[in-house]
This record gives sequence, C-alpha cells and structure tokens, in this order.
Amino acid sequence: MQQLKVVSDSPEATDRIGWLTAGYLRPGDVLSITGELGAGKTVLVKGIAAGLDIDPAQVTSPTFSLMNEYTGRLPMYHFDAYRINRPEEWEDLGYEEYFRGEGITCVEWGNMIEEYLPRVFLEIHIEKDAVQELQRTISFLDVGGGYEKLMAKLRKEVDHAHSWD
Repeated sequence: MQQLKVVSDSPEATDRIGWLTAGYLRPGDVLSITGELGAGKTVLVKGIAAGLDIDPAQVTSPTFSLMNEYTGRLPMYHFDAYRINRPEEWEDLGYEEYFRGEGITCVEWGNMIEEYLPRVFLEIHIEKDAVQELQRTISFLDVGGGYEKLMAKLRKEVDHAHSWD
C-alpha cells in the first residue's frame, strides 16, 4: 500500500491540502477520513469542497444528520459515522448508492464503518501534534490500489511546496 505523509502547521494549510487533493479526485472516489475529535477532519473536507467548486461555508459536519450532499464541479457526499451505533443505521442510509455514484464520497470517522467501505478507497488520517497545538500530520493511504496516480501527483505537489502558508 502506497502512503504519503504531509505536515500541516495551521487550519489554513489543512484546508489547502484538501483543496489540492480535490484536484485529483474522480467520480466514484471514496475517502475515509479519520482522526480524534478536533483533529481537523471537517477542515480538510471544506478544502476538498472548495477544490470541487463548492462553497466551503456551506460545509458542516453531518454529525447529527449523518450525510450532507453538495453540488459543485462534481457532487460531494459528506458522511459522518461518529454517531453510528448499529450497522443497520449505516445500511439505512443507502450508502452503496453514494459509493458507486458520480460524486466524491467523504466519510468522517470511516474507521467506524470500515466493513462497509469499498474494496478500494483513500484513507486519510489526521493526527494532532502533542506539542505544537496547530500542527497536524496528514497521512494518505491507498487502500486497495486505486489511488496510485492521485498519490504520485499529490506527492509531487508536496515536494515542490516550500510552505503551506
């Protein structure tokens, strides 16, 4: 499995990483976004939305609604699995239709419904730094082998960037 790690030193940098990622996403892509509370999952999703020509101000964490849909260059389906207590709740959402759809699917807390994720997806894990409050390590993991091109292009972007400010 191919992996890429990027260090973000601010919410704005995390947003920009999301925006850059969106430039390489294709219809049907599924992203599982994980990390502890307050790590910046929704900030990253807002950046992805902006990169898909969706107003990031519209994007809110769907913690209580479980799913929000946004229209942009590609549709974006934004799920939050944090409050899923039983597998049946996830099944009732009709998730398969979205995973196979023409849009981009972002699942916050995707690790909580991992058995429902497709065989191929992009896992994005955000880890807070224990010392520097705003710093995050964002790890991209190509699960199933479908994101080689995205990872290579994103790696090139990161290698050429001197600063995320």
